[in-house]
Amino acid sequence: MNRLQKVSQEMRLSALFAFTLIVSLLTACGGPASRPVAFGRTITQPLPVSEKGNEVALYAMGLIDTGYRFGGRNPEAGLDCSGMVSFIYGQAAGLKVQGSAADIARSSRPIEPELLRPGDLVFFNTRNQPFSHVGIYLGDSRFVHAPATSGRVRIDRLSDRYYAQRFEAARTFFE
Repeated sequence: MNRLQKVSQEMRLSALFAFTLIVSLLTACGGPASRPVAFGRTITQPLPVSEKGNEVALYAMGLIDTGYRFGGRNPEAGLDCSGMVSFIYGQAAGLKVQGSAADIARSSRPIEPELLRPGDLVFFNTRNQPFSHVGIYLGDSRFVHAPATSGRVRIDRLSDRYYAQRFEAARTFFE
């Protein structure tokens, strides 16, 4: 990596950190916390801001522009969507998350989409298959994911037509 690339990467990480900090501070002012409903059922009441969730979101933003590789499980080799989630959750939250996007969906708790917090997961039907794609929610309707189409980890909006039409579920691993 040459000096210009290194400086560019450092600037990008600084900007991502600032964005995450702002989102975290705004989310922290979201109102009183309440307890979720029983495990396995859809959470329908607001949850407290999750420190681990914020760490997951911050770590995810640090992987922007990482190359895509089907079946990829680490940034050096490339990441696919489920590999990205598994890697980030392991590194940032110390949680062992494994399997395909559908496996990850089955092992996490459903939440109402309007209750998404940074670090929660968003699932899409992108291949005429339920839960065929997963991303990490950042806040402000944005999520990080590893789509095969661009060949790079990137940020998109849930409101973008393509993702809005294919959105399936919001889920979480956090209290």
